[in-house]
Amino acid sequence: MEDILNVYRMDYDKEIPLVCMDEQPVQLLDDKILPIPIKPGSVRKEDYEYIRKGSASIFLFTEPLKGWRAANKKRLGPADPGTSYRTV
Repeated sequence: MEDILNVYRMDYDKEIPLVCMDEQPVQLLDDKILPIPIKPGSVRKEDYEYIRKGSASIFLFTEPLKGWRAANKKRLGPADPGTSYRTV
């Protein structure tokens, strides 16, 4: 772990950029039954059942020593999962 932390202490070198990537997978959900709206003196009521509408991934690319970042989203399916890596 200490070796990795030393990388962030290095000076910025445009010939050897430090690029970090993080991925957050998410489920895309919809309500099976519409929620009951809020009424005065009560809270919104939601059913626990849902309809799964697929999944997606949120990618974050950053170059911390330069102060640059970019985010990308990708709905997952049978397509090539590596598309987001090539767009940066």
